[in-house]
Amino acid sequence: MEQNSSNFIRSIIKEDLETGKHNNIITRFPPEPNGYLHIGHAKSIVINFGLADDFNGKTNLRFDDTNPLKEDQEYVDSIKEDVKWLGYDWDDLRYASDYFEEMYNRAVLLIKKGKAYVDDLTADEIREYRGTLTEPGKESPFRNRTIEENLDLFDRMRNGEFGNGEKVLRAKIDMSSPNINLRDPVIYRIAHATHHNTGDKWCIYPMYSFAHPLEDAIEGVTHSLCTTEFEDQRPLYDWVVRECEMESVPQQIEFGRLNIQHTVMSKRKLKQLVDEKFVDGWDDPRMPTISGLRRRGFTPEAIREFVKETGVSKGSGSVDPAMLDHFVREDLKLKAPRTMGILRPLKVVITNYPEDKVEMLDAEINPENPEMGTRQIPFSREIYIEQEDFMENPPKKYFRLFPGNEVRLKHAYFIKCEDVIKDENGNVVEIHCTYDPETKSGTGFTGRKVKGTIHWVDAKHALPAEFRIYEPLILDEPKTEEFEDEAAEKTFLDQVNPNSLQVIQGYVEPNMKDVKTQDKFQFFRHGYFNVDPKHTTPEKLVFNLIVSLKSSFKL
Repeated sequence: MEQNSSNFIRSIIKEDLETGKHNNIITRFPPEPNGYLHIGHAKSIVINFGLADDFNGKTNLRFDDTNPLKEDQEYVDSIKEDVKWLGYDWDDLRYASDYFEEMYNRAVLLIKKGKAYVDDLTADEIREYRGTLTEPGKESPFRNRTIEENLDLFDRMRNGEFGNGEKVLRAKIDMSSPNINLRDPVIYRIAHATHHNTGDKWCIYPMYSFAHPLEDAIEGVTHSLCTTEFEDQRPLYDWVVRECEMESVPQQIEFGRLNIQHTVMSKRKLKQLVDEKFVDGWDDPRMPTISGLRRRGFTPEAIREFVKETGVSKGSGSVDPAMLDHFVREDLKLKAPRTMGILRPLKVVITNYPEDKVEMLDAEINPENPEMGTRQIPFSREIYIEQEDFMENPPKKYFRLFPGNEVRLKHAYFIKCEDVIKDENGNVVEIHCTYDPETKSGTGFTGRKVKGTIHWVDAKHALPAEFRIYEPLILDEPKTEEFEDEAAEKTFLDQVNPNSLQVIQGYVEPNMKDVKTQDKFQFFRHGYFNVDPKHTTPEKLVFNLIVSLKSSFKL
């Protein structure tokens, strides 16, 4: 986070170190393993790991695995991979489930202090008793059970004597508090389910709002950095740490979450897209998941710079997705080799070029980075060009190929359209051209100029390739709040763009035969592409469009 040297969290940490409140800094990145990480999580990763690194502190990767009904080892593994790929390494790997015994003992302490009780109300009744923002809640009829009765019931809950939902443990705070989070929140519930880490050892599990502050305190976290939706829970966070008599007292600090326009930032909704087959998995290149961005071809360097540029503040404004694209272009322009690919091929026969001749043409691998050297491109009598680079009856100021017009082939010669071949339906299937051997690129030819330069691949040597072109997955701006009913969920799914993926069959230069998955290239005039790791095989090249070449976005 060094790039953004002035932000309020940095100022707090710096003061805490200068005043001696803390001698060292410990942060944590605490995802729940109930889905794959998305671009919004990248901000938390960069902030937590980046600030700790800047102050020579440490960061734990901690899985908040307190809900076995939604969590899975698959998500644990994917989160580890994503954090590593983004360029960070944790000091300690922790799990909330490592502390279940400690959390249970702290809950028993609350009961003994008269600060917690076992409640028999149903979830709906608890919700009804809680009250509203303008009306105080009312006390449960079970609120005044004796300490002895609560200890007995809680022990029996742990021993599995009750079914799911029959009883909960609630903190005893204040049912008339203006902060609804303090109206006797549930801190333990019964869930007879196998846990990915603890198996069947437990059938009661702490709620996140109870577990999280305890985890931070147990680990000695100094600054618990989270997004602003947890700001209203800070009083409960502090209450848990204080009443559970934790030796270490962490400080919760909230920052504005990262919102990107036309981008879903809810793991629940992303899971729905996966489960209902709108995408081909969590790593679908249309998804805003870290794994999806990685598969599409985004680089960790670009994502880190993007997050840093959005800054750290209390505000949660929406960011234009073109801003992320900008940082990808900036990162790839000096790294990505240049090459030519034809997405919608049209055959061109150069009638005056010798039939059996093949010559190799020299081209820079990356003109913006001469150190990358040169490549050789075969050229012969038959080539492919883009269909859009030829028009039989062009409009004014169309400078590409049309009957009687001359253009430059990138890295090669001038060619002139002489004839057009059509099928029985009148569709152009082939064009015949002549070339001028005096116009070879690199020879310094100055005899005449042409206004159009088009790209091509040699038909005899070209490799078949599949190109996957992506548009936004969501057509309209998704709401940031969670949907509450089935009708709203249906509305969300109705926003899915049916044309978000276009699969095109074309050709690439023969020097692409040895590419590896995740290799990145700039295809002349088309954009930056990535070799898809899921569908590419030795027999089939598949390229994902990362970003187009140009954007109107300005920093």
